[in-house]
Formats: sequence, C-alpha cells, structure tokens
Amino acid sequence: MTMRLRHVILAATAALACSTPLAAQPADSTQQAAAPAQPPRLIVALSVDQLSGDLFDRYRRRFTGGLARLQDGAVFPAGYQSHAATETCPGHSTILTGMHPARTGIIANMWVDPDLSRADKRVYCAEDEADPASGPFDPVVSAAHLRVPTLGDRLKAAYPGSRNVAVSAKDRSVVMMGGHSIDAAYWWDGSGFTSFAGRPLSPAAQAVNRAATAVIAAGAPALPAPVWCGPTDRDVTVGPMKVGTNRFALAPNKPGDFRASPRADAATADLAVRLVDELQLGRDPVPDVLSVSLSATDYIGHSYGSAGVEMCIQMAEVDRTIGNLLDALDQRGIDYAVMLTSDHGGMDTPERLREQAVPDAARAAPGLLPGAVGEALAARTGLSVPTGPLVLGLGAGGDYYLSAQLDPAQKSRALAELATMLRADPQIAAVFTAPELAALPSPTGSPQDWTLEQRARASFDPERSGDVVALLKRGVVAVTDPGPGHATGHGSPWDYDRRVPILFLRKGMSGFEQATPVETVDIAPTLAALTGLAIPAGTLDGRCLDIDGGPGDTCIR
Repeated sequence: MTMRLRHVILAATAALACSTPLAAQPADSTQQAAAPAQPPRLIVALSVDQLSGDLFDRYRRRFTGGLARLQDGAVFPAGYQSHAATETCPGHSTILTGMHPARTGIIANMWVDPDLSRADKRVYCAEDEADPASGPFDPVVSAAHLRVPTLGDRLKAAYPGSRNVAVSAKDRSVVMMGGHSIDAAYWWDGSGFTSFAGRPLSPAAQAVNRAATAVIAAGAPALPAPVWCGPTDRDVTVGPMKVGTNRFALAPNKPGDFRASPRADAATADLAVRLVDELQLGRDPVPDVLSVSLSATDYIGHSYGSAGVEMCIQMAEVDRTIGNLLDALDQRGIDYAVMLTSDHGGMDTPERLREQAVPDAARAAPGLLPGAVGEALAARTGLSVPTGPLVLGLGAGGDYYLSAQLDPAQKSRALAELATMLRADPQIAAVFTAPELAALPSPTGSPQDWTLEQRARASFDPERSGDVVALLKRGVVAVTDPGPGHATGHGSPWDYDRRVPILFLRKGMSGFEQATPVETVDIAPTLAALTGLAIPAGTLDGRCLDIDGGPGDTCIR
C-alpha cells in the first residue's frame, strides 16, 4: 500500500506518497538484532516544532506509530532547551551544533540592530540583511548569522562524500539544522517547497509540489479525531475566535490552511523520503545527515493552543507521519540512527488554562510593548531622539533596545531607568541589563536547576541581545492581542517552554528510559560519537550521552 493521506485529501486528488511502508513491527523489534559495530550510514535528525515535554507526556501512551517505535530506544523525557529565549530559530540552532544560543549567535527568531542602515531595524535570524533584496519578513534566506558549524557541516569537512540534507516547512529550521554546507535544502514558501536563491527545484521537490498544489486547489475534508480526543473537543473563546473544535477541513485554494495542518508534516516527510532516493542517502560508507523539522505542531499550537482537539488530532497525525518515514527507511534497507527532539515547547491559551487550575494565566499587557515602554521611559526621563522610537523591540518582554541616537551619558541614564521601570511591572519576573549578563560565566550543571539569570545568560550575545532583557512571569504569554494564527505562543524561560523530549533509536540498540535532565546541546556530541567523528574536548557545550542501555558505550569509538 502506498503511503498516502487518504484521510486528509479528496479521493480525486493525487496522494502525497513517498514509499511502501512495511508491515507493523513487533514492539520489541528494535532489540531483536545485535547493535551494529560500525557507524550508521544515515543520521536522521527529527525535530517536531513545539513538541513540549508536557505534550509528549500527555499523549505518549496513545502513540502507535513512529513515536511509539522511538520509545523502544533511548528515551530522555526531561530534555531541555536550556536557554531563556525559547523560540524556533535559537532552539533549532542548538540541536545539531551542540552549543547554546550565546555561542551560535542565534538569540531569537528576530532581533534589532539599531545601527542597521535600512529603515526596518529588525533582523531575521535566517536572512542576509546585507542583500538589498532582503527584509525581516521577506528574507534572502542565508546561514550568515549562524556562527558555528552543524553536525552536517562537520561530517562534510571530515568526509567529503558525506551529504547534508535538510527539509522543513520553515526556512529557519532548515538553515539552523543544516548549517552552512547543505547539499539539498527545502522549505515551504507560500504554496510549495522552495530552496536557496539560484538553486533549481529537484524532481523530488517538484513532485511533492504538484501533489500539494492539487490538494490545495481541490480542498480536503475534515480529519477524524481519535476517540480518545473526546475530552478535548469543546469551544473556548479566545479574543474574537473560538478554538478547540477545529478539524482541519481545507477549503479550496487556501495554502495557509494547508501549512497550519497535519498535511504540511506529511508533505515534508514525503519530500524527505524522495530526497533519500534521489540523492541515494545512506548508500555509501560515509555517513549522511537528513534533518527533518516538522512544523505543523507549532503552527497548530499558535493557532489553537495545545489542549484542544486540534492538537489531539495533530499528535495522532504526526505519530503516523513519523512512522511512515521510518517504515520507508526500513523498506530501503538503510542502516540509520534516528534522533527526535523539539526546538521548544509552548503555553496553552490563557483562557483555557484559567479553566484548568491556572488562575494566574494571562496575556501580557499592551504597556509592555516596546512603543509603550519607550513612551513611558521618555515621560520619566525627558529623553527623546530625533527620529524613530526611543525603545525598540519585538514584543512584550524579552529584548528591549535603546535607540542608537542616544549619546553615552543619555544611554547610561536610560538603561538604568528602563531596568528600574520594568522591574516594577507586576507581570515581569526578572530584568537583566546587558552588562550584567555579559559579566556572568556560561552556566553549567543541570539545566533544570538553572536560575533565571543563568537561563538568560545562555541566550545572551553581546552583539545581538537587547540592552535590557525582561522575563515575563510564569503563565504570562507575550501574545497581547490574539487573532487568527496567534492564539498563544512560547519564548519564556519556564518549564513548559524549555522541557522537550529527546529520543534516540538504532536497530539492535538496547533501549532504556532516563529521567535525569539532559540538554539538546548533548545531541550533536552524541551523534558525532555514533558516527565516529572526533570533536576536540571542550569544543561543544553539550556532552555525549551513552544511548545504548547495554554494557557497551556509544561514546567510545
């Protein structure tokens, strides 16, 4: 039977097919053969965007597909994106570099450069703003801001025949997992997959785009909700919207609705398997890397929250999609090792949380938006600048930047007053100035026990971070004004945004579950050791994890 999406598209449209899945494997199939002594030929790095540790815990007993299979391997339910700015770009930058955002340079999805010559001072994490054609919301996609190599970059340098491939619905996920030397890179752009400027689409990408175009043009019926989703199936009012009962019916010619549904993940996985065939990944003696970031969980979380029927359906669908991907690799006889984690977690809508024993859940007040903060600062200090705002930023809380038009004495006065003003706000948990964070050592030890100051330090880059960093209190979401696609968010220093699962699987591996906290920066050194790639001690922030529960040690080659 061809892998297809019969439950998400009309029978008349072409299926987004990529392989012939194998028959269901017994639960202990991964332990029926001895673990191979040689390195795997293919590393499959999976990121499920916004798969929090809370979501994994809530649904893990329901999984029957790929997420069930992965639980036969090494399971670390207390993985951490250790830093404070828990967003897509910084989170993905940690996974295959082994370094915190303070060293990758990727402090957020977007930051502000007050000295930037263009009118819009915002800088997108995966753009080349030196290109006149680039803007923060219409970027010339580039890895220019990633300061360190990824695992794929390192393998290509060590083994010239190694291939480094990355696919996702998000360009920033592709860039941060793939790095600087990507042989094939594809992300969703409007109504189909695209790549770096000047790179033609391969036959694999063209085939997936044709199938997706057919689905988008025709529309598709609602997805079925598993019976165990019943308790989540109820309306909740969020601003002008109702969330909690959407089933992803696709009206014709709505590419945005396609992207914010399980269909986007299925298309991404389809493209990944087609690229395995097209580039013959895992077929020669040197290890290849296939990075696959599945973005639909994040789009759905932002649009509907994490506790409605929408997310319940998505958990069943992403489990199915990952299972189909692994089945396709098995059918091809590829010796692969797979890792799965997430770039960050997410907070449910405050409106639903208040109904479920979190009475303090709230939206950040509009007074914390940069424009309002700047006006309040000007009123308190009498400071002003000739053009533009006094305070720049991206939203409520996080990084606040002072105008580059202030002279040193004015900036020093503004910095002190801004920090004092924000510390007095009832929705702010902690405030740190750039000099305070710069003076701190890089944090070590269990990420679960880090202070807020240490979490902020792991996100801090002196060239890109704000003059002041303000962390919102637990349960306060930075989305001040909800609307379609923006019911809630993430980005906080709290456990619901920091804690993510980390799972490893290879055929023959002795599985185990380890509750001790680990970090996503531990993934790169773990996979490097598995491939036999030597990285000098002290190079990375993470440590190698021995992922075979037997007497052998996968960290020793």
